[in-house]
Formats: sequence, structure tokens, C-alpha cells
Amino acid sequence: MAVVWTRTNGEIFPQLSNIIFDRSHQKPHTRSTTHNMLLARVLLTSLKSFCMKLTKALTNVATIYRFVVRFFKEAIFPPYEWRELLNQCFTIGNKSLFLITFTCFLAGIVFTKQSQPSLASFGAESWLPSLVSQGVIRSLGPLITGLICAGKLGSNMGAELGSMQVTEQIDAMEVSGTRPFSYLVVTRVLAATLMLPLLVMYADGVALLGSFIMVNSFNDSSLVLFFNEVTASINYIDVTSSIVKAALFGFAIGIISCYAGYHSENGTTGVGKAANTAVVASMIFIFIIDLIVLQSLNLIR
Repeated sequence: MAVVWTRTNGEIFPQLSNIIFDRSHQKPHTRSTTHNMLLARVLLTSLKSFCMKLTKALTNVATIYRFVVRFFKEAIFPPYEWRELLNQCFTIGNKSLFLITFTCFLAGIVFTKQSQPSLASFGAESWLPSLVSQGVIRSLGPLITGLICAGKLGSNMGAELGSMQVTEQIDAMEVSGTRPFSYLVVTRVLAATLMLPLLVMYADGVALLGSFIMVNSFNDSSLVLFFNEVTASINYIDVTSSIVKAALFGFAIGIISCYAGYHSENGTTGVGKAANTAVVASMIFIFIIDLIVLQSLNLIR
């Protein structure tokens, strides 16, 4: 490097001559290379993380598919666990009955109370029993019952099977020659599928009873007249769709909750995660099934 010394105001300053080796052209090139390397590393890490998540998601889908296929296989072919099935039916109905009664009775009162002013403003207050009956039987009754059972039964199934899985009780049942999948999973899913329609019909009746009490407070209507208007406003498609929807709700709650509990891991943390997954996923699938059934009915009507 050549240096030229000049004197200015009694001081000496070094200056670079024009013929020296200039590094100013290399610094931007170095920064650009480093930036590109960092960007490539970030993109590679993101792509690797995405591939791992996609692989895990596809693995979970395959596991769920095998789980559902195994359920239908063991549900169709003997031997059957009749005693445990009846026990689970009783447990599901007994645990949910009081909560469904209380919730649906209040729902019928609130729905009628909110609908009455709107109909009265149009002079159509006499249509109140018809409106409430269609709303309750078509959507409100099955939806409330499904959500209650998803919260009550889904968490119970997920936590119960999850605790048995992490404590290796299911492995012990397999070693002893018992069929744990048929005894634990098939019975619970079938019980939920069978009991949800019965609970929905009961919930519809309770909600309509609460609606009648509210209607009777408005215009002093009789019970016979109220239910005559109710039966005249609904048809077999409404009742059948409500029962089918309830059965699908029960199947979704049972299969999702049992899957979450049966494949839980990581100790007590996995049990809590299984219960949480069972409740959240069951509620989401209830709304999805409700939408699909509604769209299908619109095509039929």
C-alpha cells in the first residue's frame, strides 16, 4: 500500500493514493453472499419443518384411517361385548340426563321469549309454537345435546382411555388375552351412537315443554292446543333428520374421543391433552356434520 504524506496547518495526514488496492468493491459482494447464505439456511430450515409437519399429518391420517377400519371390523364380527355395551349406554345416559334436561328446558324458554316480540310486531304471534318446534327439532335440540355430550362424555372417554394407555393397562389386557379394542373402544362408540338419538328426542320434548310454559304465560294457551300446532308444523323428514344427525354426532364424539385416549402418550400430560383434543375436535366435527346434513336436506326438500 502506497501512502502519500501531505502537510496541512502543521499536521500530517496519511492519504491513500489512487493506485492502491481498493477493497470497496469486495465489501458489498461479501455482504450479499452472507445474506444469501442466511436466506438459504432459513428457507431450508422452513422447508424441513414443513416436510416434517406434513409427514406427521399424513401419518396421523393413516393412523386414524386404520383406527376407524379396525372399529368397523371388530364391531361387525363377533365376539361382542354385550354387557359392557349396556353398561356404557347406561353410563352415557345417566351422566348426561340432568345436564341436558336443565339446559334444554332453559333453551326452550329463552328461544320462545326472544321470538315472541318479533312475531308480535307482525301480528303473527299465533305462529310461535310452529316456529319454536321447527327450530328445536331441526337444529337446536340436536346441537345442544351434541355439544353437551362432547364436553361431558368426550372428556371422560379421552381421559379414561388415556390414563389406561399411559399406565400400560391396555398392554396388560392384550397380554392376558382380552380384546381391549373391542372392550374399550367399540362399546363406547356404539353406546354413544345409540344413546345420542334417544337423548335428542328427550331434549326436544323438554325444550318444547319449556316453550309451552312461556307461550302459556303470553296468551294462556292449553297444552293440547300447543302440541297440536307443534305436530302440524313438523314432518317426518324433520324428525328423521334430527335422529340421523344425532347418531352421527354420537359416532363422531365416540370415535374421536376414543382415538385421542387410545393413542395418548407422555404420561399425565398426554392424558390432559387427550381429553382436551377429544372435546375440541368433537365440537368442531359436530358443526361440520350439522352443516353437511343441512345442505343434504336442502337438496331433498
